[in-house]
Amino acid sequence: MTESANGKRRLVTGEGAAGEFPHSLPGVRTEVVLFDNSDQMVQSLGSHDEALRFIEEQFPDVNFHVRGNELSISGPAADVPRIMRLLHEVRGLVARGTVISPAVLQQLVALLRSQSMQNPVDVLTHDILSSRGKTIRPKTLNQKNYVDAIDVNTVIFGIGPAGTGKTYLAMAKAVQALQQKEVSRIILTRPAVEAGERLGFLPGTLSDKIDPYLRPLYDALHDMMDPESIPRLMAAGTIEVAPLAYMRGRTLNDAFIILDEAQNTTPEQMKMFLTRLGFGSKMVVTGDVTQVDLPFGTRSGLRIVEEILQGIDGVNFSVLDAADVVRHRLVGDIVNAYSIWDDTQRSRVKHSASREKRGEHA
Repeated sequence: MTESANGKRRLVTGEGAAGEFPHSLPGVRTEVVLFDNSDQMVQSLGSHDEALRFIEEQFPDVNFHVRGNELSISGPAADVPRIMRLLHEVRGLVARGTVISPAVLQQLVALLRSQSMQNPVDVLTHDILSSRGKTIRPKTLNQKNYVDAIDVNTVIFGIGPAGTGKTYLAMAKAVQALQQKEVSRIILTRPAVEAGERLGFLPGTLSDKIDPYLRPLYDALHDMMDPESIPRLMAAGTIEVAPLAYMRGRTLNDAFIILDEAQNTTPEQMKMFLTRLGFGSKMVVTGDVTQVDLPFGTRSGLRIVEEILQGIDGVNFSVLDAADVVRHRLVGDIVNAYSIWDDTQRSRVKHSASREKRGEHA
């Protein structure tokens, strides 16, 4: 922290959060961030100031003024310290090589609002895997907790809506474990259950009919490994991608096993899968209990498994929600809207059943 000639203290890059500044008006706080050079300023505020514009949108009552390598911040006394904390974390990300964008800032704001004890910079720079110039890492606190749970447990359930990264992060951990020789093979599986379509109407052989169900797993593999090596590893049995039915009767040792779309398993299938666990293996089960494609009246194994296995040492349930969606912003909004609608419908059904029990009529 340094003090300028006019008495205002400036937060210099690399130092902690700023202290109190003299107020020009009651309830108004003014602070100045001094960057080391223009490159550092551009990296922190984004290309064409897009990151700064994002911050301005989040805090419409705060005034920002850029002059040289200085950023002046003036606004309500409650808002300015939050912005200074945000910029402090931004500098930490820049120092670790993270490119600052509105998407990164959105994740950072969510982490700061969560008031977690974890350092936001540590969450957003927790690298799992680097492949073909792309680094895979958690982007939210729940995703970081999920990844940590995979590290310390044997059977992990990742439950959450579409776009929360539950399968993708599990795939990254599987590839990491294979590369570090923690396991000798990766086994990826899904139940072959139609989402309103019928397998019999699809053209081709049985393999042709099954492949569309497994395509998302192939796509994730291609993101994380050299595409030319995948056929060789699959031919050698180092990587196996197969429908859930192919798991019956097997014991899977020294493997990282992922069951995707687990909401479409029956309780019997879930039990069958979990009891395939062998020595030196790890299982990750992922699914979205709000998107069950099983025939009407068939229970989902994923919906009841937590009640059955809760409290068993080595088994972890990680829940992700709409705040962890890392696809288009609208996906999170859509997930929230459906969740609210589902809650309303359940409330109406419960209320109607209660009235019928009391003999009341509409």
